[in-house]
Amino acid sequence: MNKPDAPEPNDHKKLGRELDLFYIDEVVGKGLPMFTAKGAAIRRELERFIIDEEIKRGYLHVKTPDIAKLDLYIKSGHYPHYKDSMFAPIEVEDEKFMLRPMTCPHHFQLYLSRPRSYRELPMRIAELAQLYRFEQSGELMGLQRARAFCLADAHIICASEEQAGEEIGKALDLIEYASQVFGLVQGKDYSYRLSLGDRKNREKYYENDAAWEKSETLLRELLVKRGCTFAEARDEAAFYGPKIDIQMKNANGKEDTAFTVQYDFCMTDRFHLTYTGQDGTQKCAFVVHRSSIGAIERLMAFLIEHYAGAFPLWLSPVQARVIPVSERQAGYAKEVFEALRDAGIRAELDDSSETLGKRIRNAKTEKVSYVLVVGDEEIKSKTATLESRGKGKIGALAVEEIIRRLKEEISSRAL
Repeated sequence: MNKPDAPEPNDHKKLGRELDLFYIDEVVGKGLPMFTAKGAAIRRELERFIIDEEIKRGYLHVKTPDIAKLDLYIKSGHYPHYKDSMFAPIEVEDEKFMLRPMTCPHHFQLYLSRPRSYRELPMRIAELAQLYRFEQSGELMGLQRARAFCLADAHIICASEEQAGEEIGKALDLIEYASQVFGLVQGKDYSYRLSLGDRKNREKYYENDAAWEKSETLLRELLVKRGCTFAEARDEAAFYGPKIDIQMKNANGKEDTAFTVQYDFCMTDRFHLTYTGQDGTQKCAFVVHRSSIGAIERLMAFLIEHYAGAFPLWLSPVQARVIPVSERQAGYAKEVFEALRDAGIRAELDDSSETLGKRIRNAKTEKVSYVLVVGDEEIKSKTATLESRGKGKIGALAVEEIIRRLKEEISSRAL
């Protein structure tokens, strides 16, 4: 009998367990990851980063419910097209509700909450949205493919096709900027794919041949103009329009979509998305869907593997660990730990009874970014001996100087 292949050393499922980042419990349910304090720290940094960056770029961050009436998904067309990957309806007081598998219908209803003017467009409605999809058991894979996940989602309502084209370009600018911050290189760590529809497949795709032709041409020309190398994939579009997908491979060589920008010529009709033009008449809007850093869970899976668990300081779940040489320095070590913690640095204190060498080795095994060792000399000089995971031993420095250095490295998101 053949033994199953051993996981790659950088497999996020293996590292996630070893570094205590997340846990999937059969009692809670398949495909429903739970994040430990360490894993949740990484999530928070990713969430803060993208929310702050999107707000700087003119996005309106909103919050909408994780559940909605089934009627909403019938209206959008998602229910017939995605019914098999949605959780079953929940019946309450003679009404049917769904755990949402996508955010766009909620955002469109928000847009429709009052009349809109051309002066408000483009309107970039964004949300870190919790979504639920009933992936088949055989498709589930750690954080990369789960049944509950948080998507950095947005829907951009535009006044014209030209404006939609500009917004797609800006969305790609944001994706490339975020990828650069993470240290991901186009052509090496990720690639572009133009995902097209199939005119013959009327069951899967919205019927409008002219719109498909026009929108696919728009995306293709945009990629060519940007100088992007890209592959074309037939029958990979969303049911409402073509899309530009940013593809990444995991440690085991399986390719998945990490981020995406989609052109939508269907929802405008279904939701009657209009605005008042300069001439005072009602005009049809145009819609762009985009996920800037994709699903937080899937991004974490890619980044765990990309960094082999050794995260840059700003993402590291434990940024510094303070280790006293012996019990005699425990009081001072606690003071140093509290100074780091009060400065907003994710720090831990290891004053356990293990030998000094064992405690330092543990910090390295757990990929802690910085270790601060304190002995009698450090107490006298009010310093700590600093050692970096990447640069090795740095030497004795004043605690204030260590805090300054770490905060500067964190704020610059240095790799």
